[in-house]
This record gives sequence, C-alpha cells and structure tokens, in this order.
Amino acid sequence: MFNITEKRKILFAIPCIIILAGIICFFAFDGLNTDIDFTGGTALEIELGEKFNENKIRDVFEKIEGVDVSSVQSSGSQRAIVKTTEIPSEKLAEVKEAILVAFPASNVISTDSVSATMGKEMWWSAAKAVFFAVLLMLVYIWIRFELFSGLSAILALCHDVLIIISIYAIFQLPINTTFIAALLTILGYSINATIVVFDRIRENTKQLGRKQSFGDIVDSSIWQTIGRSINTSVTTLLTLVTLYVLGVTSVKQFILPIIIGILCGAYSSVFLSGQFWALFRGKKAQ
Repeated sequence: MFNITEKRKILFAIPCIIILAGIICFFAFDGLNTDIDFTGGTALEIELGEKFNENKIRDVFEKIEGVDVSSVQSSGSQRAIVKTTEIPSEKLAEVKEAILVAFPASNVISTDSVSATMGKEMWWSAAKAVFFAVLLMLVYIWIRFELFSGLSAILALCHDVLIIISIYAIFQLPINTTFIAALLTILGYSINATIVVFDRIRENTKQLGRKQSFGDIVDSSIWQTIGRSINTSVTTLLTLVTLYVLGVTSVKQFILPIIIGILCGAYSSVFLSGQFWALFRGKKAQ
C-alpha cells in the first residue's frame, strides 16, 4: 500500500486540472448551458387525450425547427407541461398543429412565457439553499469533531460542487431545476461518506495520537475505510446507471449529476477530506 498523504500533490492536482478546464470552457462557451427555467422561454400545458408518454412528446417537438425542448413534466395521467425555447407567435400555430397530428384528441390549454428574471431568482434561491446546507453541515461536524474537521469537510464539498459544474461546463450539459435538486442530494451523500472517514481518524487518534503523526493516522484511517467507501459507491452507482439507461429523459437529467457527484464525492471523501484535515492540524498529532 502506498502512503496516500505522500501523494497529496498528485491527488490535489487531478481535480485542479478539471476545474481549470471547466473555467476555460465556461468563458469559451460564454457560460453554462442553462435551460429556460434560468434563461426564459415558453411553457405549454397540453391535454393529450391519451396516456402521458414523454418520449412521444419530445419526438413531436424535435421535428419543429427552431424549437428546443427543455423539459417535459407529467401533470396528470393525460396532461403534460412542456418547456421549450421561446416560441415566436408566428411559429405557435405550427407547434399546435404538430401536437394535434401526434395526439388527435389533444388540446393546448395554455402557452405562457417564462421570464429570464424568474431564472435569476431561481439561481439566487439555489445558491442560498446550497449555502445554508453547507453552513449547517459545518456546524454539525464542528460540534461532533472539531473546527478543522468541519472546514476540511466543507472544502471537500466545494470540490464536489466545482467538479460537477466544471464537467457540465466542459461538455455543455443542460442545467435545469432538477440539477439543483441533484446537487443538494450529492452534498448529503458526500458528507456522509466523509464522516465515516473522520470517525475512524478520531478513533485512531485516541489510540495512536502519541505514537504516530497525524498524517500517518489519516493515511491508515483512509485505508481502513476505503473498502467500505468503494463498496457503498459501487452499489449505489449500479442502481443509478440502470435507472439512467432505462429511464426517460427527465429521469436521466436528474440521475446524471448524481452519478457524477457520487464519483466526485467518493474521491473527495477518500483522498481529499482527510488530507485537508492533516494540513490544518499540521504533521504532528495534537
């Protein structure tokens, strides 16, 4: 077994490269690929006249030039809410006709414009949700362990968020409201994995604190918990990948950031969180 704490520079460099690439792509592509919930567009409420079928609805809009579907949500067994890019008034008749051809018994109940101003409010609300979630986690870990461990866990969570956003910037993956929900889910999952490592570090510190440096204790604690961390991540990923492969588009949009987040969370929990703690504490146990 190699000493993980001695490979700190390499383990820190890997996420730094990804984040740097994400920053470059962010400016190169003029921002993230956000959907109409954040940029504005058109929302149509449709009475289908038959059972809801997301893929069939998406197929209808894909054939209409200049109209891109952001999301399709069920609003009952035979009703759907479709969010698209802005549909000009002269294009609306074509859209309604295409819907009627695919769903003969359908009826477009309403067409509403989604304001970009509302999108800014959603970004602000999402940022506040993430901030308060992280703040409460810091307080909890501070009480349970110590301040340095809390700061270390928060840095690991920041790593997870930055990596996910960087990957979305690099590949220009669409970001919608489900992305925010997935992000909060990831934070909860990642902090749980980090606490498992911190628990072992605390136990080993009580037993070996006077015999080993804190860095060595962190290293041995990571190896003692790495099997559990990997097994938990793999079993979770198997379920999520199955859902992603078999699920409809809306499910995939929610599952994809969680898959990326679990991989990032596993990496930060195992290879980064303990390292941050060791850096804060110094080389010798205290």
